[in-house]
Amino acid sequence: MEALLDSKATLTLLVATVILTFATLLIYFKFPTKELKDRVNSWWYILGFFAVGIMLNLTLAMFFFGFLSFLALKEYFTLIPSRQTDRRIMFYAYLAIPFQYYFAGIAWYGMFIIWIPVYLFLLLPFRQVLIGETKGFLENTARVQWGLMMFVFGLSHLAYMLTLGEVNGATGKELVLYLVLLTAFNDVLQYLWGKSLGKRKIIPKVSPNKTVEGFMGAFFSIVFLAWVFSFLTPFIWYEALLAGAIIAVFGFVGDVVISMIKRDIGVKDSGNLIPGHGGVLDRVDSLTYTAPLFFHYIYYLYY
Repeated sequence: MEALLDSKATLTLLVATVILTFATLLIYFKFPTKELKDRVNSWWYILGFFAVGIMLNLTLAMFFFGFLSFLALKEYFTLIPSRQTDRRIMFYAYLAIPFQYYFAGIAWYGMFIIWIPVYLFLLLPFRQVLIGETKGFLENTARVQWGLMMFVFGLSHLAYMLTLGEVNGATGKELVLYLVLLTAFNDVLQYLWGKSLGKRKIIPKVSPNKTVEGFMGAFFSIVFLAWVFSFLTPFIWYEALLAGAIIAVFGFVGDVVISMIKRDIGVKDSGNLIPGHGGVLDRVDSLTYTAPLFFHYIYYLYY
């Protein structure tokens, strides 16, 4: 059936489960802090979430990932300042989600790639003009457009990736699994390397727990793991290494960008959906950057 994973993806999920089990045991005995335990425990939920998502048939997977975008955008809109008139524009932003995922589901690349960055970028401000509220026009427009780009356009690349045809034995489901696992490991490894060796703060005003040592340790670890798991991809060895570098660097960038947003509006975590990780935004922050960049990297090379 289409809904089932092939043997490579199943084996990878088993390996990821073993690695996560080892990391859990290591943390419970070597770093017995509640914050770190909660952080790793949360990845059990996340691993299961994405495993279910990629095991569904294509139509259900579009609904699944579209719902993820809806949750992320909704959480973002609850955090930013807004007025009653602003919420009318937010309503139209929500309506963009099913269209974006429909274009992904039918693999209409031309419309998928311009629906939000071009059409909605031009049309949503005009809708606000029709409302007639001039005060705060630029600020509200920018907030809504930024949320759409990050949490709908960015994340929808995960869904489009599922539609990619098989190349050198690699399927779209395997590419999504590859990306999500490396992005997840990057987050955990940054934390572990930082706790073990971290001394120098990398961006103290934005994310005081991030260290140079944590970033560098995770970077080289992810580049290595990208090569190890490259059997899920059509990559030759140096393409896998570059993919790992992209995921490591921009996973970090996505994380600190969301941290900057939270500091700007004065919150620590965006929500409490997942223990140790706050809400949806705290979990998809890295993917908002790694998903589109990894997608276009592989699309350029093989499609």
